[in-house]
Amino acid sequence: MNGKKDYYELLGVNRNASEDEIKKAYRKLALQHHPDRNPGDKQAEEKFKEVSEAYSVLSDGQKRSQYDQFGHAAFGDGGPFAGGFDFSGGFEDIFGDIFGEFFGGGGGKRRGRGEDLRYNLTLKFEEAVAGTEKKIKIPRHGPCETCRGTGAKTGTAPQTCPTCRGRGQVSFQQGFFSVSRTCNQCRGQGTIIKDPCVNCGGVGRVRTMHTLSVKIPAGVDTGSRLKLRAEGESGPTGGVPGDLYVVIQVESHPIFLRDNLDIICDVPISFVQAALGAEIDVPTLEGKVKMKIPAGTQSGKVFRMKGRGIKDVQGLHQGDQHVRVIVETPTRLTGKQKELLKDFATLGGEEVNPLSKGFFDKMKELFG
Repeated sequence: MNGKKDYYELLGVNRNASEDEIKKAYRKLALQHHPDRNPGDKQAEEKFKEVSEAYSVLSDGQKRSQYDQFGHAAFGDGGPFAGGFDFSGGFEDIFGDIFGEFFGGGGGKRRGRGEDLRYNLTLKFEEAVAGTEKKIKIPRHGPCETCRGTGAKTGTAPQTCPTCRGRGQVSFQQGFFSVSRTCNQCRGQGTIIKDPCVNCGGVGRVRTMHTLSVKIPAGVDTGSRLKLRAEGESGPTGGVPGDLYVVIQVESHPIFLRDNLDIICDVPISFVQAALGAEIDVPTLEGKVKMKIPAGTQSGKVFRMKGRGIKDVQGLHQGDQHVRVIVETPTRLTGKQKELLKDFATLGGEEVNPLSKGFFDKMKELFG
């Protein structure tokens, strides 16, 4: 093998590894040993060259087949691939991924993307539960109607950038291969504007007030975000527009308290209703319903009404309603009512006036 390491061992893959496994293994090793991440490290640079050579063979079906049959001899003198390796074409895709991590983006000309926008929308409780449709006004940059988004003066057109020749990228030598970066003159557009539009000043967009209708799905809650694609800022000189994010804020309700998909509400009942039991009207999202209160119900008791809560935004699940009863103590009693309550307490063995006992008597009972 002419002293060379096995290509499969270099990439750390089995001999029956798939193309995707080989690519992933090489990408990981190339990022680890790349000269830009290891400046001045000759060992890392040598390792990078070795794994690159291994990938150039194993990523090519014909070369891999020859290597599996003849080993490194397939690329020596007289071998079918004698003459070395061509690193200029076969690595474009994967090098593009690597350079994207080093320099913040891949190759190729790209028009500027517009910025994303945020709009805070306040809804009533009922609107959030049932869903609604709202019209909102958004101040944003839109395509200039005078130049139709080109940024060039009427009757003229953007010209090819002389620096990058329309590519939007300029190349320079980085180690033993070429690296591309965004062109500084045209900022990646590939074109320059010599005669800018008088209305937009050459940027291809102007600030306007945009009105649009937003459909709010049922079940949204405070903090929910709706993404409206391409409704954000227009990109410069015809670039891709950004997105609009509508962030929901839901007002509180005088009766209901929301807990995820569940509804909680407090319902007052009288002492008599709690003691003897009763059937009361309970408010729900769909209106009033009857609910039975069993005799002897204590204040704070929670009753569950299954399926009376909120549906999620997909409409797949629905919460419950939890009714917490609060027993109200009467405060304005007639003389007759007071006498009846005293009789009631006496019959139950309850002392009507516990405060008549002195404070120290109570302490003696408690602490001896």
